[in-house]
Amino acid sequence: MMAPLNVMPGFGIFPPEHTCDGADTSPESRVLGARTPYLAVVMEDPDASRGTLTHWLIWNIPATERIPAHLPPEGFLSEPAGAVQGTNDLGTIGYRGPCPSRGESHRYLFRVYGLDAMLPLAAGAGKHGLIEAMRAHVLQSGETAALCSR
Repeated sequence: MMAPLNVMPGFGIFPPEHTCDGADTSPESRVLGARTPYLAVVMEDPDASRGTLTHWLIWNIPATERIPAHLPPEGFLSEPAGAVQGTNDLGTIGYRGPCPSRGESHRYLFRVYGLDAMLPLAAGAGKHGLIEAMRAHVLQSGETAALCSR
């Protein structure tokens, strides 16, 4: 495997605009060290009461140092060109921000994968489909965490 990727959402604590208490829009993320043509991102809450909860799945992102904020909740995106979003564990396509119960604090993991090829995976696919499609295509990976409290 190549050198690890460095993913940075630009904060350690979620700003309200990226949570259920605000606009609930996807954050901008910086990805440093990509040596592959495509990226995939999985955002999860490992502290959810019912087990790990997936909040965002996006793949076929052309390698870039900046994934823009405020991506629309659509399967196929025009920006970043060719990117595809999946269905999160809340049943919608695209990003769904943190929303822990009042009085709780949760960690949210951003995992980024460097892929050697575009994935032939339909928009709206779930986490298990994405993991299976990525098998044998992941050349790099990285992870970071951010907190959200309510």
